[in-house]
Amino acid sequence: MENSAAGFQEVEHAADWALRVWAPQLSGLLEQAGRGMLSLAGVKVADGPPRECEIEISFLDREQLLVKFLSEILYFIEQENLAFTEYDLSLDRDRLKARLRGYPIRSLEKAIKAVTYHNLEVRQTERGYEAYIVFDV
Repeated sequence: MENSAAGFQEVEHAADWALRVWAPQLSGLLEQAGRGMLSLAGVKVADGPPRECEIEISFLDREQLLVKFLSEILYFIEQENLAFTEYDLSLDRDRLKARLRGYPIRSLEKAIKAVTYHNLEVRQTERGYEAYIVFDV
């Protein structure tokens, strides 16, 4: 992991895009993954009043949680033209409740088609959590 407690880093991948993400808590890992996905896509937000959305996700394991969470964010990018900049996440054993705050997208450099399970791993480390995520482009 990097020196910072939480963050993300683009990882070279043959055909698609990939991120390595880390954070002390699982909720922080989700937030960093969301921020990293926006960074990969080159999202720029417009000025104006923010919009809040609430989502709930049920999941069986950490990998499914990560894919479902990022897929929800991708839905808002594609269908609602909205990019989230603030994350308030509450995790139970098998459910995530998220209050997300974002702004309209001014520009998008690259399109992400899907969040994949390819080589997906979410693991607990001595410093928290780390994940490797591949995006279909």
